[in-house]
Amino acid sequence: MLSKSVRAAALLFPGLLAGAFGYGAVNVLYAFREVPLDVRFTFHTALMRVNGPVMQTLMGLAVLSTLLLAVRSKSRPRWVAASASALTFVSFLVTRFGNVPINQQIKHWAAGTPPSDYAEILRRWELFHFTRTGCALIAFVLVITIVIGSGAIDEHNRQPGRAGRKPAIDAHPAH
Repeated sequence: MLSKSVRAAALLFPGLLAGAFGYGAVNVLYAFREVPLDVRFTFHTALMRVNGPVMQTLMGLAVLSTLLLAVRSKSRPRWVAASASALTFVSFLVTRFGNVPINQQIKHWAAGTPPSDYAEILRRWELFHFTRTGCALIAFVLVITIVIGSGAIDEHNRQPGRAGRKPAIDAHPAH
């Protein structure tokens, strides 16, 4: 049985990560496109400076909480939780090796002049952002399915005459 704190952490941190990336993809990114380039570069640089420690911490907590969920789960839910953890880690890798290097370039552009291919570089940044957002969102959905499934097992075990018994079936039977 998964403890409530493990389930809560596994829902909270990946959910916050998916939400933060999603907000950026739906709102911030499109707002960036509407302002003059110098404003975009200045704001992008300031936002990344503030986001850096917050998002790194959130990504770490999301990876750890989904990994703990995998360790504490059994059979199919374990593999689903491990997949969620892997996807969350992929979102970190995409950020670290995709978005962050471009953020460093944008910081220089804010203080000077962007290169002639800046539009292509910004398009790559957006592609990396949509990739990490998708990974985080899929990881969150996977965690939701595990937590809902484990809740069904908990309810099954609380039925009269079932106390202390293991469930007769897996929360996610193979088809």
